Amino acid sequence: MYDYDVVALGELLIDFTPAGISDNGNPLFEMNPGGAPANVLVAVARLGGSCAFIGKVGDDHFGHFLKQTLENNNVDTQGLKYTGQTNTTLAFVHLDERGERSFTFLRNPGADTLLEEHEIETGIIDKGKIFHFGSLSMTHQPAERATLKAVEYAKQNGKIISYNPNWRPSLWKDVDTAKQKMILGLRYADIVKLSEEELRLLTGESDIERAAQIVFDMGVKLVLVTLGGQGCYYMYSSGRGHVHAYQVKVVDTTGAGDAFLGGMLYNISRIDCPIEKMDCYQLEEIIRFANATAALCITKRGGIPAMPSIDEVEELLK
Repeated sequence: MYDYDVVALGELLIDFTPAGISDNGNPLFEMNPGGAPANVLVAVARLGGSCAFIGKVGDDHFGHFLKQTLENNNVDTQGLKYTGQTNTTLAFVHLDERGERSFTFLRNPGADTLLEEHEIETGIIDKGKIFHFGSLSMTHQPAERATLKAVEYAKQNGKIISYNPNWRPSLWKDVDTAKQKMILGLRYADIVKLSEEELRLLTGESDIERAAQIVFDMGVKLVLVTLGGQGCYYMYSSGRGHVHAYQVKVVDTTGAGDAFLGGMLYNISRIDCPIEKMDCYQLEEIIRFANATAALCITKRGGIPAMPSIDEVEELLK
């Protein structure tokens, strides 16, 4: 019925990930393909799902490398555009002693922010069951207009809308603008994945249950709050609860939330009943699967390269 389980729109960029110290005592960085929506798609594709990407990269070495990476991972790239106006976006990832990340972005502008409305191929959206996007394609024009056009089209055409309100302080003009745009995205979403920090930012509420209720009341059908090593809190019309994480040796948390969401969307694309009609047992099994996908991701470096196969996930679930 659908050509694609998931179609995603947004940033596709290079993550430079810490990779040790040189002989001269300086930090080494490894070039890894990344960008949250692209990470989600590769996670879905590695598990056996079919995917397509919509976005923009520079007509440079990095942009061509990224297109090739998606294709090597069985992600359809007909919706990926090149620009000669500016370079592919670069992100330098800094890890603290606990493996937690901070970022330095070279994106002023970055190619991903130059995606235009007329470049959105709605035919690709038509062929998908789930449409996924994140807030980082709404930080600048013209990408914001293009993103909202695509989301509105997907919503009108009955797609399941998945959304990640991704909080990267350095990419927004200020906190108020970020909150306003991130909340705008919530108004379209059926499925939302947030971190605890993002949930607190958007609701002003530190109690997870009360904060999740605020998001749910905006019309979201399934709220997923990822809690790192503590697992995932969920809320939907048939219930709420908490599913524990798998304890693994953490190497790099880049892409963990995207791997989790990929595991969720892969399974949701395979169910015929609406999200709100799933029973709690079925939903918790899907979250358990997503937790396993995320756990395997953080045992390796980088975002896209670390996404696990279906066999690896099923092995961990055993």
